[in-house]
Amino acid sequence: MTWREILKDEIEQPYFYHLLNLIKNERRSQTIYPKHEDVFNALVLTPYEEVKVVIIGQDPYHGENQAHGLAFSVLAGNPMPPSLRNIFIELHGDLGIRRRNTDLSDWAKEGVLLLNTILTVRKAEPLSHQNYGWQRFTTKIIEAVNQKDSPVVFILWGNNAIEFKKYLNNPKHLVLTSSHPSPLSARYSFFGSRPFSKTNKFLIQNGVKPINW
Repeated sequence: MTWREILKDEIEQPYFYHLLNLIKNERRSQTIYPKHEDVFNALVLTPYEEVKVVIIGQDPYHGENQAHGLAFSVLAGNPMPPSLRNIFIELHGDLGIRRRNTDLSDWAKEGVLLLNTILTVRKAEPLSHQNYGWQRFTTKIIEAVNQKDSPVVFILWGNNAIEFKKYLNNPKHLVLTSSHPSPLSARYSFFGSRPFSKTNKFLIQNGVKPINW
């Protein structure tokens, strides 16, 4: 099934039409990230049938030339945000991989759904769209992945992401939690949590091709 088929009923709800219209009108007078054509990139690059891993973020980066529709990912050639830097530090400590490319599109194409729970943001105003209704829509996405028969790893970093654990009740899946990779909290339980190797070990044990991190 495609995302459009799975989310058809939700997309046809009045709130969703209102949400898109609200953002469309706001773009006329405000700078909104990501660009209109990039808002649903996570779903475009990671089709439902190909989802192996879900990494949940909160809302897009609110700086210029950063957000492009994938949680934690930044368009290549732009400064690396502190959270992403810490993710790469953990990646190196876990798997010995030294990654410098901030664009995580290759992860998305490997089957990693990089999903922010809020899909848009006003320039320089973090969480400015948190009350627009995005969470209702993205919760439906998370619930749909939870219903998959094939094993999926859900990686929940920080309290906001961990809130979504209540929707994950399929015993076929693995849920990994830790503190957020931001500089304020990474030292609590993010560093040393080894999410990348744990994910691949679980996928391999279940006969699924591991992620090329």
